[in-house]
Amino acid sequence: MGFVQGIGALFLNFLAAIGRLSFFASNAIFNIFRPRFYWRNVLRQMLEIGYYSLPVVGLTAIFTGAVLALQSYTGFSRFSAESAIPNVVVLSMTRELGPVLAGLMVAGRVGAAMAAEIGTMRVTEQIDALTTLSTNPIRYLIVPRMVAAVITLPCLVLIADIIGVYGGYLVGVHKLGFSHGSYLKNTIDFLEYFDVYSGLVKAAVFGFIISLMGCYHGFNSRGGAQGVGAATTNAVVSASILILLSNYLITELFFSK
Repeated sequence: MGFVQGIGALFLNFLAAIGRLSFFASNAIFNIFRPRFYWRNVLRQMLEIGYYSLPVVGLTAIFTGAVLALQSYTGFSRFSAESAIPNVVVLSMTRELGPVLAGLMVAGRVGAAMAAEIGTMRVTEQIDALTTLSTNPIRYLIVPRMVAAVITLPCLVLIADIIGVYGGYLVGVHKLGFSHGSYLKNTIDFLEYFDVYSGLVKAAVFGFIISLMGCYHGFNSRGGAQGVGAATTNAVVSASILILLSNYLITELFFSK
């Protein structure tokens, strides 16, 4: 019976965690539409999430596009289908690799920073001080990060798509022997608006997940420096898992027959 009780306790704790997370998310979303809205904090977070994440996202995208072109050539050359390489690169980058890789990179960089910053404010009682000063900590700390992440992640993904396709173009033209005109023509002819749109929708969802998990774990951290470290780890791991899960669900929603 002890084993069964352990499973039951684990399941109940999981449901309780889902409930706490849902309440936290609904409270944050509700406060987005209530005054006062801190525009300066939103702009600061957009700079932190978007502009400062460009180098890591750009490097990831260009090398991913280059490797994708090389690997596609290795496989397609066996079937004399080398002309399909531009199509595979642009489709893979816009639909899947651009949003997912950018989301994971931002989760590792920004999600950890959010959890550490807010967790430090929690354990040093700065959040309690905000409440004492009649400032809603959800509206002041959480809402700007969520709004900024939802806005900036699609911009980052769009840039990552362009850089990734350019990386495939460089490998295709300068290493695999494609002509400039034919590679670009195949890329433009095969790309559709819905491919880019689906990737940007994924990016907005990923931005919400990253900011939610980073803020939630930081806001509920306890136990000093050790608790802040645990909150940072939990924020990155949970955001990464939810990104992969939501990626499948959105792909199933958009592209299932």
